[in-house]
Amino acid sequence: MRQFIKYRLWFVFLFVLAGGTSCEKSILGGDPEMEAPKVFEFLSDDIENRYSYFELKNIDWEEVKERYRSLVYAGMDEMDLFDVLADMLFELEDGHVNLTSPFNRSRNWEWSQNYPRNYNQGIINQQYLGKDFWITGPLRHQIIDSVLYVNYRTFTEEVTNQAIDELIKRAQGLKGVIIDVRSNGGGNLGNALRIAGAFTPTSYKYGSVRIKNGSCADCFSSWTDLRVEPKSGLIFSGDVIVLTNRESYSSTTYFAQMMRENPNAILMGNSTGGGGGTPAFGELPNGWTYRFSSTQAINNEGEHLELGVPVDVEVDLEKSDENNDIDTILESALDRLR
Repeated sequence: MRQFIKYRLWFVFLFVLAGGTSCEKSILGGDPEMEAPKVFEFLSDDIENRYSYFELKNIDWEEVKERYRSLVYAGMDEMDLFDVLADMLFELEDGHVNLTSPFNRSRNWEWSQNYPRNYNQGIINQQYLGKDFWITGPLRHQIIDSVLYVNYRTFTEEVTNQAIDELIKRAQGLKGVIIDVRSNGGGNLGNALRIAGAFTPTSYKYGSVRIKNGSCADCFSSWTDLRVEPKSGLIFSGDVIVLTNRESYSSTTYFAQMMRENPNAILMGNSTGGGGGTPAFGELPNGWTYRFSSTQAINNEGEHLELGVPVDVEVDLEKSDENNDIDTILESALDRLR
């Protein structure tokens, strides 16, 4: 429990740090058309000092800065400035990096775009959840051949302990539980911890985290353990299968890693998309806001969650099955538990 509190405080610290930075910068004001070089330097320097994955991704930020600095000049149009800054941030290859203006929001989704989606919500709704599925908070679940199938679309929707208790009650006596978080883009890490805690009677370590605290390559805090704590009350101790794909990102990647360390659980489908860095936030002199990864998280073997969590059993959604309204990945999980 002490480690869990420490972990919670860690993210509170990040939130306070982000908020403090935002307040400090918001008083600078300025006309974006007149201060483009100032805006550029502000953003590129903050990235240099606090972005956490230069070394992992082999990015020479000094080279990137020099290349894009030559494209910035005083009096440039704000949309042109936005495009330059967005292109520079794109080179970080990170789905947690965004620049937000009143007219656009930059993003990089290459971590999933070059992979098969392997998920069809229409088939899930029509063929597996059906018309009489249960809705418990944000969790949709159905019993299929004595297996409890749980579909969870986003970790931004809160899962209460009461909702988890109801889920565990329904799972008692069944052959197992399938938790489908394919194409779940993440959200609140607390939801992931609460769900993972319902499937273990003991506390266990699933990784470590540290924060970038300077511009040098080794400027990081010490590593802090990441742990799953068992929930009080009902626990499901049977077999669990978690379904993931490359669109399983951020908190969903963390959830996959939590369950990967559970001896009663296996992961099926495809590797998650990553997103292991907790975002830090800032505000530019012209009022635009931005975020980027400021931490690193690794599994118990020292591998970065930023690159995704691999599955135990690789399965793709076969096109022939999809054409016949069959989910190959879910069927494989059901077969394993039957």
